[in-house]
Amino acid sequence: MTAINHHIPDPMMAAYAAGTLPHAFAVVVASHVSLCTQCRAALEAHQNVGGIVLEDTRTVALSSSLKDDILSQLDAPFTPAPVYERSGVLPGPVMEAMKGRAPRWKKLGMGVRQDILTADETGSVRLLHIPPGQAVPDHSHNGLEMTLVLQGSFSDETGHFGVGDVEIADETLEHTPTADEGEACICLAATDASLRFRSLVPRLLQPLFRI
Repeated sequence: MTAINHHIPDPMMAAYAAGTLPHAFAVVVASHVSLCTQCRAALEAHQNVGGIVLEDTRTVALSSSLKDDILSQLDAPFTPAPVYERSGVLPGPVMEAMKGRAPRWKKLGMGVRQDILTADETGSVRLLHIPPGQAVPDHSHNGLEMTLVLQGSFSDETGHFGVGDVEIADETLEHTPTADEGEACICLAATDASLRFRSLVPRLLQPLFRI
């Protein structure tokens, strides 16, 4: 894999370590961390800081009823959560979001395909498959968008993004991401609001494709 040049911002990494990052973005961060040794080290540093804070926190006595309730839960049968391994270009966190299934690609037009992994009121996360040389329609954003490259690469007004790179876009960015020549570009994209397309056709199709 080529060098990773675009990483997770420190405030976002801190939120992920604290468990306060929305699920859609957490899937992207977890996937990036699985590919990037630099961000893995940053995550471990934040987790260590959190552990130190807990050690320094004043203890509070538990009521007998709360203590009994906790102990009864510890005695309940425990079923470990399944562990999902990397499959091809898809990191373990992506496989976990898909519950181990294969991608279910749906056509968006111009050869672009998507698979919506999760979507709720807090945001959505999806896989995108973009043919070489194909551009995503010019758009801006109503919120935050995180895009992690899993295969191939793409370029836009802000630069070039290869495998492992993360682009973070907000309301200030209008761009036209274009897959580079070579192999198809597969991305993991998370948003917390709909995109704003400039062209009429994408706007008309937007509710159908849930973008």
